[in-house]
Amino acid sequence: MQKFVKIHAECPEPGSSESRGGNAIKDRQKHQGATMKLTRILSAAALTAVTGSAGLAADSSDPIVIPVHNWSSQIVMSNVVGQIFEEMGNHVEYVTTDSQAVYESVRLGDVSLEMEVWEGAFGASFRAALEKGGLHDAGDHDAVTREDWWYPLWTKEACPGLPDWQALNDCAHLFATAETGGKGRYLDGPVDWLKHGKERAEALDLNFTVINAGSAAALWAEIGAAEAEKKPVLVFNWTPNFAEAVWPGEFVNFPAWEDGCDKDPAKGPNPNALYDCGNPASGYLKKAAWDGMEGKWPAAYCALTKISFTNPQIAEMAKLVDTDELEPEEAAEEWLAANRAAVDPWISACKG
Repeated sequence: MQKFVKIHAECPEPGSSESRGGNAIKDRQKHQGATMKLTRILSAAALTAVTGSAGLAADSSDPIVIPVHNWSSQIVMSNVVGQIFEEMGNHVEYVTTDSQAVYESVRLGDVSLEMEVWEGAFGASFRAALEKGGLHDAGDHDAVTREDWWYPLWTKEACPGLPDWQALNDCAHLFATAETGGKGRYLDGPVDWLKHGKERAEALDLNFTVINAGSAAALWAEIGAAEAEKKPVLVFNWTPNFAEAVWPGEFVNFPAWEDGCDKDPAKGPNPNALYDCGNPASGYLKKAAWDGMEGKWPAAYCALTKISFTNPQIAEMAKLVDTDELEPEEAAEEWLAANRAAVDPWISACKG
């Protein structure tokens, strides 16, 4: 089946490609677009011949619509899954979608699924959509996630009280910039990730100014810029991703997450504030599906429920783009070629 690609990803901040692990999605299609288009058409034609002879189930001819966001693992993973669906005889379409609003889009059937439901970043939006109806939990990945304030290990040399969060105020001056005056600077994730860094700083009385990055690439640029002089730096980070292999580091240990810490001031150490806890230290990574997906594309839905990625697999997906500088589509092809032992059973289990 020919693949109908609408959009790969949101455009990262300009200029970040100069740092290690910088621009996650570089637009090199001007130089190789024609070649890639021909390659995809030929590959899709070959897949049609193979899947047709193998007897894989033919679902609806309508395209399965897969959303992509603004961080590399999700974009590559979406392409991996899309290419799996193509092997099964389906048409696939990609659309750039806000990472919070996507759950409403899945619920309404505007997109068919979501591959990375991170508990810390998107759990609240996911639960709200579940309550409305129209989408459901399609299963967990094997991966265990964590999302929180993070620093490269050279930062700990300057602030040895870390990772205890109470050391932050003692070291705030080390993170201060002209932009923040006497306060420390913490670079949080993009606004649409809803990480509530400002609320946490206020709830725990941290002497820090919280600034939102424009993209994941801007976070890597921040670390890369600090690396040469081993300047202390504090940014939002998460696992799994490629950064843990490039820059060894640690998460800040905030007060342990309690259910309701984002809704009930009685939870956490500050009885008068929300968000005074860290994010879950062993969070889930789920898949979500539109309720109509199973009926419309039963074989693809079957595969979706079988698919489960590990921390190393997801980190490798991000690495192929963020350090190896492949296009997401190319990265997905390379990842699939190297992981057929994991992928083939998912497909064979869902043959018609």
